Formats: sequence, structure tokens, C-alpha cells
Amino acid sequence: MIGGEVWRLHHEGREIARLTVTGGDFPWVHATVETLPGFEDVRPVFEALEQALDDEDYERADDLDGRVRELLTMTFPDGRPVAEFLVRVYADGTAGWRWHDEPFDD
Repeated sequence: MIGGEVWRLHHEGREIARLTVTGGDFPWVHATVETLPGFEDVRPVFEALEQALDDEDYERADDLDGRVRELLTMTFPDGRPVAEFLVRVYADGTAGWRWHDEPFDD
């Protein structure tokens, strides 16, 4: 990953967040988050996911990761869709995600 690249999150076909890469720890990419109109509709899912991870409730976290993937799509900096991803947007304005060119096995 190149620092400064901008990945995007979309909800219902609308861009709702820009993730500007700050670094990574393979397989995770780290970024700062710029929220856009529409992000507030999905913020509660990210808040619940962060709480589940803090509580070490991994079954709930897995369910919430699935919910995020149902609600959102992600695009690469060049605009191509990301086939599969796990993304966490944190209350401190940062994000972490990992991605793959093909869908994850359920």
C-alpha cells in the first residue's frame, strides 16, 4: 500500500467515506477516515462492532462484519470494486481493513 491512497466506502450506491491510507500491518491496511453524508446511517454498526471486539465477543463481531459487508461496498483507489473485505471504522477517526480479489469463503 502506498500512503495517501484513498479507498472509498459506499452505501446504497453513494460514497459515504474516504479512507486515506496511513500504513499497514499485513494483512491489515490502516487509514484516517473522512466521513461524508450518509455515513451516519451505518455508524451504529461500526460502533457495535468496535464494542464487540473490545468485549472479545467474537461471534457477535463476526455477525457484525457480515452486516457491514451486506450494507457496504468498497472501491480501490482506481475506482474498481473490492470483491471482499473486512473493514472497521473506529470512533477515533481511523479505520483498518483487509481485502481480497475474490469473495471470502463463508
